[in-house]
Order: sequence, then C-alpha cells, then structure tokens
Amino acid sequence: MSEEKSVERENRRIPRRIARTVINSLKGGVVPRIGLPYITVGRKREIDALLGDVDIISEGGASFRFIVGRYGSGKSFLIQAIRNYVMDRGFIVADADLSPERRLQGTRGQGLATYRELITNLSTKTKPEGGALTLILDRWISNVQVQTMQETGLSADAPELEAQVENKIYAVTQAMNEMVHGFEFARLLTLYYQAYREGDDELKQKVIRWFRAEYPLKRDAKEALGINIIITDDDWYEYIKLFAQFFRLAGYEGMLIMIDELINIYKVPNAITRQYNYEKILTMYNDTLQGKARYLGIIMGATPQTLEDSRRGIYSYEALRSRLAEGKFSRPGARDLLAPVIRLDPLSMEEMLVLCEKLEHMHAGLYDYEPHLSDEDLAQFLKIEYARIGADDHITPREVIRDFIELLDLIYQHPDMSVDELLKSDDFTYAQDESVSNQTVPQFAQFTL
Repeated sequence: MSEEKSVERENRRIPRRIARTVINSLKGGVVPRIGLPYITVGRKREIDALLGDVDIISEGGASFRFIVGRYGSGKSFLIQAIRNYVMDRGFIVADADLSPERRLQGTRGQGLATYRELITNLSTKTKPEGGALTLILDRWISNVQVQTMQETGLSADAPELEAQVENKIYAVTQAMNEMVHGFEFARLLTLYYQAYREGDDELKQKVIRWFRAEYPLKRDAKEALGINIIITDDDWYEYIKLFAQFFRLAGYEGMLIMIDELINIYKVPNAITRQYNYEKILTMYNDTLQGKARYLGIIMGATPQTLEDSRRGIYSYEALRSRLAEGKFSRPGARDLLAPVIRLDPLSMEEMLVLCEKLEHMHAGLYDYEPHLSDEDLAQFLKIEYARIGADDHITPREVIRDFIELLDLIYQHPDMSVDELLKSDDFTYAQDESVSNQTVPQFAQFTL
C-alpha cells in the first residue's frame, strides 16, 4: 500500500464500535442507525431536496414526502441519513416501521401503536437512540429557569425567580391552547412543571405515561391526573402536531417523523381498512401543505407497487392519486425532486465502486489488517454482480453490499486465497434477488426466441 493511502486510512479511521455495528447491520440486510456518514455515497440531490424541506420546517412551515424505491434500493438508508442530518441541526426526530400491528388507522388500536412507537423513538442529538421525551421536558424547564435568571439577574435561590419562571411556562402553555386538544396538552405540561419543581418523580412518570398513550381508559387518566381525556386511535396525529409546536417553543428547530414500510398497509386484505389508512395519509398530507401543521415534517417510505397499484395501493385512493401522480416530463435520470414523491434511481456503478472502497477500509479497520483489494479487484467484483440476469433493472445496493462483505470476510479468513480465485470459485455466490430468477422453468427449458 502506498504512503498516501496509508495516511488517508489514518485520517478516516472509524471507531471500532461504529464499524462493527455498520458491518453487522449491512451484512444482515438492515440499515444501521449510526455511522451512516462514513458510507454515504450518491443521493446528493435527494438529500439536498429533503434538507430544503428542513429549512421550510424551521421557518414555521411543514412538509410531506414519499420516498419510493424497491426493496434494498436505499429507502431506509436515505431516511436514516436524513434522521442524522436533522438531529445535528437541532430537530427532534421520531421514526416507526409499520407492521401488521402498527398502521395509521385500525379497529384494534393499530394507529395508537404507531403513535406509541413514534413517541418511544423520540430522539435528539444528545440522545439519538430514542426515549428522549423526559430529557426534552426536563431540558425545557431547566432552560426556562436559566433564561429567566439571565434576563432578570436573579439568583437561583431568589424567591422572586419562581414566579418569573411560572410566567414563562404559562406563556408556552397558553400558546398551545388554540390548537385541537391544546388545552389538555397545556394542562399536562403545567402538571409536569409542578412535579419537576417539587421533585415529585411519581407525578412526572404519570404525565409521561399519558403522553405515551399508556392509559387505556379515560377513568384511569382521570384518577391519575385529573384529565378526563386520553389519546385514541382516531386523534393521535393531532397530538403529533401539538408536540411539533411544543418542541419549537421548547427551543428546538422543529419535528420530523419518518414512517417506513407502507407496504404493510398495501398488504391489508380488507379494502375498507386500507381506505381508512389512505384517508389518514391524505389528512396528514393536506395538513402539511395547507398550513394546518407547523414545524412538522413527515417522510414515508414505500415500494413502487405500494404507491402505484390502482387496486390496492395508495393510487387506489383517487384523492391521493390525483395529488401524487408523476408528471409527463419526469423520467429516470431527470426526476422532479420538488414533487411530493421522490423516486430512487439505482446507484451508478461508479458510486457502488466508491461504496465498496469505503466498506473495505471500514472492514480492515475493524479486523486490523491492511486493505489490499486493488481498483481492478473491485471492478471485477462489480462486473460479476452486474452480469447476473436482470441486473440492469433488479439489482439493488443491499444485494451488492451483502455480497461484498461476504467477499471481505472470506478473504480475511483465507488470506492465502487470491481475489480472482475466490470470485471464480463456488465458495462465493451472490445473494439472490427474489424479484428475478436465474433458474429456467422446466416447461420452458427448450423455448427460444
């Protein structure tokens, strides 16, 4: 290895904890929540478009985007990358994957389950792993106290300070009253402040439980907090809007929520249930574009089939289809990234080459060896990957990444093996893409064109 490459490797050395998480996650076919800046390639235009939305949100607006791509095309990767970007810029983020138990609307609390997942995953720059609600509330009160002392010149033990702090807390809660359910939300913020001031941890936990929608009955909330209302499957989104407004008043830039795996709505067998879920999407979409939501961004991840299927997909709901359908001028390579739907085109081979190089350096740092794959080796690997049947339309970064990490593992475990020998042997086989088969169906074995 040349001296220049050795110096470059030292300059971009990655902590082993992060490297292990990234390598293990990618090998398992999932997106890591940390370390993405080390391996991000391409998607610059998409990231710039989404960060443009972030500026709008911080100025009091709102945004709604769909990120559409095949399985393994990088939807979740892009969502997680944006998540890390906006946390660094002072945003609160929350993410959730839909599942059979988590939808946007349901008859057995599936919508509420999604809300709980979002609140559980509330994250900030200082608490990126989630569970940040208590931290946010405590920090808000602490900041109000510090700001009041700076403005008034009062000391921490001055008797007048408490009244001044209460006035500022009251101003924030009053600002919430005009919104739907804002009065109850403001009362709970006041209760939390009182519990914080008096050191009543039990009351603080009761308020947090309410915010997390953990009271099943109104009676339970009434007994615990004197609040005769609970968050339900029908109105949970109204509380997301309240949280976005509150986070801004608490000193953050805004709130971004990310909901992935919309295919789990597409898979719902009952047509009426699907329509209710699409109606909820329409409500959220209209709110953000019509100015009914403030300081709130929403990103949803979907496959092309989930979006475009006119019988079961989002386009089966005419009000959404007419709003989201792609214009006649947009095409692969020239997408309108200001439209509500961002379609992910495949990464180029050059971008995949850069990604493989980054992964090799990360793998070498993790297992403490000198990278020795040449540019020719990387090019040969990619030629084999892209030579598979249907690769032009069906190969995805996920499959290439898993194959490449397998290749690195085998070379590390068998240092006497050459790359060329390994690539041509039966020890290395690329991951199969379920969307296209390389097997000939028996009844068509003799069929030719």
